[in-house]
Amino acid sequence: MSKLPLSILALTCVLFAAGPAQAAGDAKAGATKAEACMDCHGEDGKGDEDNPSIAGMSADKFAKAMQEYKAGTRTKSKQMTKAAQKLSAEDIADLAAHYATLKP
Repeated sequence: MSKLPLSILALTCVLFAAGPAQAAGDAKAGATKAEACMDCHGEDGKGDEDNPSIAGMSADKFAKAMQEYKAGTRTKSKQMTKAAQKLSAEDIADLAAHYATLKP
């Protein structure tokens, strides 16, 4: 048996395993990027009577909302649309990871 198919299989497994980890975002990096979010959602992410809580929101739900604001398909808040348009995909993933770690 040739070693090439085994090498390809091993490389495929490594790349498959690394994909989700890279897409997950870095919660510590997200905490440092969250300053602009704090103006409306507070330091704890719990919001107030005018701004919803984002603390404890699943990373997938947070990322989806931010991507929709960025694309202009979610239009509930002009301020959120403007803020989201400044974020990279990495910023969104990092913020999503951060807010997912906070207690609701």
